Amino acid sequence: MYNTEDRPAEDLEELSGPDESSEDTPQTAADDIASQSGDPNFMTSLARGLTVIQAFSQQRRLMSISQISQKTGIPRAAVRRCLYTLNKLGFVSAEDGRNFALRPRILSLGHAYLASTPLAKAAQPVLRHISNTLNESSSIAILDGDDILYIARASTSRIMTIDLDIGSRLPAAYTSMGRVLLASLPAEEREAHLARAKLIKYTSHTLITVDDLRAELEKVRAQGYAIVDQELEIGLRSIAVPIAASDGKVVAAMNIGVQAGRVSLSDLETRILPVLRAGSNELSLLLP
Repeated sequence: MYNTEDRPAEDLEELSGPDESSEDTPQTAADDIASQSGDPNFMTSLARGLTVIQAFSQQRRLMSISQISQKTGIPRAAVRRCLYTLNKLGFVSAEDGRNFALRPRILSLGHAYLASTPLAKAAQPVLRHISNTLNESSSIAILDGDDILYIARASTSRIMTIDLDIGSRLPAAYTSMGRVLLASLPAEEREAHLARAKLIKYTSHTLITVDDLRAELEKVRAQGYAIVDQELEIGLRSIAVPIAASDGKVVAAMNIGVQAGRVSLSDLETRILPVLRAGSNELSLLLP
């Protein structure tokens, strides 16, 4: 367990904060927190603690104080205090006294949301039915900032390179569910998302200009579904439809992900799309 009285020697330099960098340093989580400094009701310490939690990922399950500080921009001294508090509360641990990992108790933070969300509660049996019918993995996600956040999923035994589960995040602009959700936004909000989008060429198929993404979102909005063909990863195709509440507002999206070598684009539209739309309509009836 982590003991603040037995700190590694290199942690003594944490008082200096993150390393100095050039003026071109990308915006960090610490910068976002600092931008709220004028708000007397904003709790900087709470924001820092939540940011430290979000620094962990599937790729970085173990992280040191210095690594978290570098990733978030939060001074090492503040990161250390956050981790000390989280450790005392049972949310993180450091078996070697240096590298921290999230503990299972962290799941309680997300469980409260999932337990109180009608869609997440109702979605699982519908997703299982869709997955069993098509023998493909199906998911539901919501828009969270510039990402999609997976809130329900039913997987098959097929092996995909991208390992997704509830709580996973992917860039909205390059996923079928994300494009469905972005296309449903009012024009002003949609343009704001496009202006912030990180244009990354993941594969040779990726749309990498704002004009191309804008045109694609208009197409998705008109046809009522989105197909992403190997833009995020070669060999991966997906198709998504919106899920709307009783007032017609799109609150989530549902998709099917397939291996491009097995399922053609035409098959996505003729065989899979009708099943997805039926599932979406069923879930919409259950929403307030």
